[in-house]
Amino acid sequence: MKAMGHDKKTGKTNAARLLDELGIRYDMHEAEVDLDDLSAVSMAAKLGEENARVFKTLVARGDKTGILMACVPADAELDLKALARASGNKQVAMVHLKEVFPLTGYVRGGCSPLAGKKKYPVYVDETAMLHETIFVSAGQRGVQLELSPDDLLKAAEAEYAAIARNPETLEPY
Repeated sequence: MKAMGHDKKTGKTNAARLLDELGIRYDMHEAEVDLDDLSAVSMAAKLGEENARVFKTLVARGDKTGILMACVPADAELDLKALARASGNKQVAMVHLKEVFPLTGYVRGGCSPLAGKKKYPVYVDETAMLHETIFVSAGQRGVQLELSPDDLLKAAEAEYAAIARNPETLEPY
């Protein structure tokens, strides 16, 4: 992994500033933004990385805990029942897209589990542990942070959970 730093063209995002404050090593990567395809799978392809290493951040609402965030691999689907169990909720539902920005300060395609408008519980799919580094949004479309999964947990005060499933088989990811 490269030393702590960022690409000068992009400048610092709040997520990168948080990592700097915590002394966490990361690398920042940029990719062209296609407004017609803001998917994490598309981002993984642009970065030349496996889908399993590029994590998308989704925003949900639990019936007991309120807003929470979940990070799952690019090609995985969030298992809402598993997220409910992991977060101590009976039910969890995705928040409507129009709520994401007011809740987090982030736009679709640029939602980071780090340094949002407000601190929410974050759950990272346990498959992240299989990789030396993973990618998450830096909080800006087309900008990704590469860091170790454990460092992401530390920075986001997150926890690992089995929350992803294969969208074709619906089996755990």
